[in-house]
Amino acid sequence: MDYLRPTRKPGKKPAKSTTRTPETVCMDGGAARACTSDLGNWSNSHQCYLGRLDPQPPKSDPSWQGHTDGAIWTCVREQGIRFVTRWIWLPGRPDTVVVDPVTLVYEAIGEMRLAPPLIKTAPGVGQIGLVNLPVWMWVTKTENTWGPIVRSASVPGLAVTVTAQVKAINWSMGDGKTVRCEGPGTPYNKSMGVKASPTCGHRYIKTSRKLPNCKYPVAAVAQWDVTWQSTLGDTGQISMTQQAATQLRIGEAVPVLVDPNGGDAVAPATSGC
Repeated sequence: MDYLRPTRKPGKKPAKSTTRTPETVCMDGGAARACTSDLGNWSNSHQCYLGRLDPQPPKSDPSWQGHTDGAIWTCVREQGIRFVTRWIWLPGRPDTVVVDPVTLVYEAIGEMRLAPPLIKTAPGVGQIGLVNLPVWMWVTKTENTWGPIVRSASVPGLAVTVTAQVKAINWSMGDGKTVRCEGPGTPYNKSMGVKASPTCGHRYIKTSRKLPNCKYPVAAVAQWDVTWQSTLGDTGQISMTQQAATQLRIGEAVPVLVDPNGGDAVAPATSGC
């Protein structure tokens, strides 16, 4: 994604983001064992250090035991003065994985596949607006461009539920002005004539004639509010953005010169676009 960067709102305290983790006691038989090492993370159920094999062996390898899901892990334990390694298949995450909630939050956000806003304007692409006449801006709402969208992620002993929703769209109009629209905006139709948008609009006071391609560069930045809660009772909030762009061509009304002697009407010569 021009993808999703956490932002902190100026003047406000950062959102609460507790990262308490489940307590784990790692036991090798009846003796305590370090839960992590260079060999991986200790599994009480398998009595070894587990590490996900990367790259994974081909599905034809006997270690898959005929399965096509899950993953192959290395299972390493110390025997005397040497280490013994074997490959084992696991259908999901092993009981060694202990992560903080925020790690799972970003996993759930990745499943959302948040996308840039689907922007619309009137005048639109290929049309020409006029100085001092209203421009309408709006976005088409879908689950992953506006929300609300809910996804979850979990490991043994811990789960999070994440909800994302666009709070506002900041429109950078290319003339030095920014328009903040709290909602998606109002779609334009011809019956509205030259009225201003009731929810999200702008007026240009100069033409775009002197700009590259004779158009104003317009960017719409969607501000996402992402809230989450975990089964441990932790909660938090993350701000993210997604951006889309378009261009607007703005001209001016051209007077028509009328020949009093009955000749053809002539528009004065113009330069530029």
